[in-house]
Amino acid sequence: MEFLSTVWTHFLPFVVVLTALVFVHELGHYWVARRNGVRVEVFSIGFGPEIFGWNDKHGTRWKFSWIPLGGYVKFFGDADAASTPGSELPEMTEAEKAVSFHHKRLGQRAAIVAAGPIANFLFAIVVFAILYIFVGQPFTPPEIGGVVPGSAAERADLRAGDRVVSIDGATIERFEDIQRIVQLNLDRPLTMVVRRDGRDVTVTAAPTVTEETDRLGNRVRLARLGIRGGGMEFVQHGPGEALVRATQETYIQSVATLKALGQIIVGHRSSDELGGPIRIAQMSGEVAQGGVGSLLAFLAILSINLGLINLFPVPLLDGGHLLFYAFEAIRGRPLGERAQEYGFRVGMVLVFSLMIFATWNDLVHLRVVQFLVGLVS
Repeated sequence: MEFLSTVWTHFLPFVVVLTALVFVHELGHYWVARRNGVRVEVFSIGFGPEIFGWNDKHGTRWKFSWIPLGGYVKFFGDADAASTPGSELPEMTEAEKAVSFHHKRLGQRAAIVAAGPIANFLFAIVVFAILYIFVGQPFTPPEIGGVVPGSAAERADLRAGDRVVSIDGATIERFEDIQRIVQLNLDRPLTMVVRRDGRDVTVTAAPTVTEETDRLGNRVRLARLGIRGGGMEFVQHGPGEALVRATQETYIQSVATLKALGQIIVGHRSSDELGGPIRIAQMSGEVAQGGVGSLLAFLAILSINLGLINLFPVPLLDGGHLLFYAFEAIRGRPLGERAQEYGFRVGMVLVFSLMIFATWNDLVHLRVVQFLVGLVS
């Protein structure tokens, strides 16, 4: 019964979340490819052997496969799911070239490849907008309700009743903006402008950095300023305002993700914060228990992350293809087959190494490694 409960509360939400994200991403590729006259042979959710599928009137095989860790669309002329050029390209007839991905103009190919990540960003905007219309956007006025004794805020002479106007030049609209900026600026003093008694006062506060365990058991570094806000409420917006704010939130989340990743690379954050599919499954289950709204917000954030990851200039990812197209635009002709082949091999090693590292983090986080070591020691 406990196993069935785990499957219901964690695995099923994980499959639903991942299927939705992969479908949106691949649909972006598919839709733009079809608009440019490319024949799409396969649209797969998952990898490996097919579970079930069907053929549409255009000859595309839509299918679900056994390994639910991604998906792909295979265009006419592709040798594999990574869109490697097939060996039959030189022998194609004119009719076949007309529907072959690799015979399309450079701009068309770039648009098809970029459409996947773009679809993920657009999906996040739509989800946030729906939440802001029907549930509301979390909003806490940026007024300091209290200052923790002995905290960084007290040392900076921040006071209850101060209203935060800006931090490092960034305008503050909500208390949530303060929290986000503080967490993304570990080990760095912040220049804050607060409105006090009708006038603006500039202070410098250096957040205190501590290492704590979050509710999922992850060890994370957190920056603490030592201020409390007032009560949070959810402000609903009309469709136009919701769309604008959803676009802003998608941009903010994208910048925050890239900044956090950069901090991991330079060592300001622990690489233990990188999670793989196991941790995503765990988080999906936890978030799903918070209701549909929480799950949708989680889905939007993951969609942003998927879009960003796929834009990294690593061969095998969409960003790698776009990098090759940039070289093609500069040189006036595609890179040689050998160069592309080596590029894809390097990309495959990098992608799988990252997957293995993230999965290892997940296993350590769940204490599976410690359990296995205990069995043989």
